[in-house]
Amino acid sequence: MPAPRSIHTRILLSYLALIVLAGGLATIAIREVLMIRLEQRLEESVRQEFLEFDRLVTEGRDPRTGAAFTSVERAFDVYFQRNVPHNDEAMLAFSGGRLYRSSLAQFPLERLPQPVMDRLATADRSTALERYDTDRGEAYYRVMPVTVGADRGTFVVTLLPVGQREEIADLLGYSVAGIVGVLALASACAWLMTRRLLGPVRQLTDTARLISQSELTRRIPVTGDDEAAEMARTFNAMLDRLEAVFRREREFIMDASHELRGPLTISLGNLGLLEHAVTDEEERRRTIALVSDELERMGRIVGDLQLLADVEHPQFLQPERIDLEPFVVELAAKLGALSPRPWHLDSAPRGTVVADRHRLTEAVINLADNAVHNTGPADTVALGAALEGGHLRLWVRDTGRGIPLDEQSRIFDRFRRGAGAQARYRGTGLGLSIVRAIALAHGGRVELVSAPDAGATFTLVIPAQFRKGRPVGQDPDR
Repeated sequence: MPAPRSIHTRILLSYLALIVLAGGLATIAIREVLMIRLEQRLEESVRQEFLEFDRLVTEGRDPRTGAAFTSVERAFDVYFQRNVPHNDEAMLAFSGGRLYRSSLAQFPLERLPQPVMDRLATADRSTALERYDTDRGEAYYRVMPVTVGADRGTFVVTLLPVGQREEIADLLGYSVAGIVGVLALASACAWLMTRRLLGPVRQLTDTARLISQSELTRRIPVTGDDEAAEMARTFNAMLDRLEAVFRREREFIMDASHELRGPLTISLGNLGLLEHAVTDEEERRRTIALVSDELERMGRIVGDLQLLADVEHPQFLQPERIDLEPFVVELAAKLGALSPRPWHLDSAPRGTVVADRHRLTEAVINLADNAVHNTGPADTVALGAALEGGHLRLWVRDTGRGIPLDEQSRIFDRFRRGAGAQARYRGTGLGLSIVRAIALAHGGRVELVSAPDAGATFTLVIPAQFRKGRPVGQDPDR
């Protein structure tokens, strides 16, 4: 039979097995305690008989003569006349190696087995209860040597506690019945409790089974504050993240296909013209140049997409110690070659940070390129840096046309470009997305301050000391 796979069943069976084990051990312990108490009572009963007989021999008087006993047999006669055995008890007197008297009226057996009688006839003193087997169970006995003058004998008390054993058996039977009743009640309670406690697990399983990439809106109802509720909340939060990831993936695929469709259409259309309609050599060269330009734009889009995909790779950043003053001055020199603009260096602070020099350079160049495309020849573009509160603030500002407030929340999304940008210059729409990805990879963020016709200031804010093991690509302020 295969092992049950349901966690509900396994927990229930484990719980019941524990109850059965505990009940069995308790029953065994109760039986042992009762048997020990029984033997203690039997020992006390035998000791009492021996004390009474010893007192009779040492202090008593023969009723016939009024004097001390002169023979063992006379002492046996008087004691057996005066004392009646208790229930399940028998007394035997041996004199000269033979049975002299016995009292078996209260004993469960009419006579003792002959091998036992032979053993008792030759037995010496016993300091503890001895045992022998009968067809009614195990019996106990003790032997007491008796000496009266020169006369010697043996006094034996034997017990066969059939009635007391039956009482113990009845009590154990009641205990077993009680354990069975408790087991049945506990089974019902455990079934209901485990079913209730594992309800969120079943809901989680059912929800996970119904979820697909196109159906991520299902959630587990959460009530209470226990571990199961916390697990359901965690699962729902995971579904929220997955839904956001799949939504961004769909948007990304749609945007990427839209952006790549233009260069492909232009390239294919012009290649068709080149093959069938273009005969002039100059026109042919212009067509080839146009197709090459579109293919290069596609290559830049693919390269930018590859960079954004590499953000999640552990080796995306190669942090090193950077001396800020020469680094910022070097960046300013590089930016000056981008386009003829009034370039300005706001500040180049002294100090060091631990970051990826090349990624920061890439981010700043993207910001500067964005500023160039959104300014005129007379507008100022400036670079600056500062160390504040354990963070590096590295900014690029311009005095250009600025960014409308309703576009600022979307400007860092992939393939998002400002109003009129398509008419002013050709770009991939991925530059600012790359800037944000580099900032997030460092555990930082990008801040934007801008208004229409008032320029724009983009600021990278990253920790001055790179912390290995932080979540890549996750905004720390969220």
